[in-house]
Amino acid sequence: MKQNRRNFLKIATTATALGAFPLAMRSAGATSDRLRIGVIGSGRIGSTLGGVWVKAGHEVMFSSRTLENDQKLAASLGSNARAGTPREAAKFGDVLLIAVPYRAMPDVGKELGELVKGKIVIDAANPIPSRDGEIATWAREKGAGLASAELLPGARIVRAFNAIGYARMGAAHEQKGERMGMPVAADDRKAYEVAARLIREIGYEPVLIGGLAMGKYLMPGTPLAGERKPEEIRQIAATLK
Repeated sequence: MKQNRRNFLKIATTATALGAFPLAMRSAGATSDRLRIGVIGSGRIGSTLGGVWVKAGHEVMFSSRTLENDQKLAASLGSNARAGTPREAAKFGDVLLIAVPYRAMPDVGKELGELVKGKIVIDAANPIPSRDGEIATWAREKGAGLASAELLPGARIVRAFNAIGYARMGAAHEQKGERMGMPVAADDRKAYEVAARLIREIGYEPVLIGGLAMGKYLMPGTPLAGERKPEEIRQIAATLK
């Protein structure tokens, strides 16, 4: 317990330091080092987030069960976008976004396990029992963040993009004024830093609420669901265990 708290405090200190940088240095337009991002699951969430990252200057490979659909999506987004199989996307990405129905997570782990080890994996998958069955019930009991870490051993999991609708996330980078917050759960400090940059490019201010054990609160129907200001997220997170 003490070790987990020390890890969280280290990550939180870094997050505070990152927040001190001028906004101009953290905006999508000022991104100087582009990443290669592999999207596993190019449905509404995967295609929406990946599309914004393409516009921000990153190279993105989209993948799903239907290569033809991914090829059409990539063609519509320009030269920084491409399509491939899930294995190709996992090999391609410096960072991976997993946005599949949770029932597919065991297969993702089995088929891509050796490819995701050591990589930053943004976990946007939500376990929904009515859709995903027993695996979702297990994941909710264990906690979604810890469950994903067990299914993807060795991956540097960051849980984010779980509690806000895809349409809102797709439009956030165009909004003016104060940014809304994006709650995040992570154990790996450097993985969180990279994910925080990508979250800002989507249009949100990342708010680290704790380690992966807190990932159970990052899904629809929890106190942190929906768009909220960063300070409100911090206040709510402080009441959760």
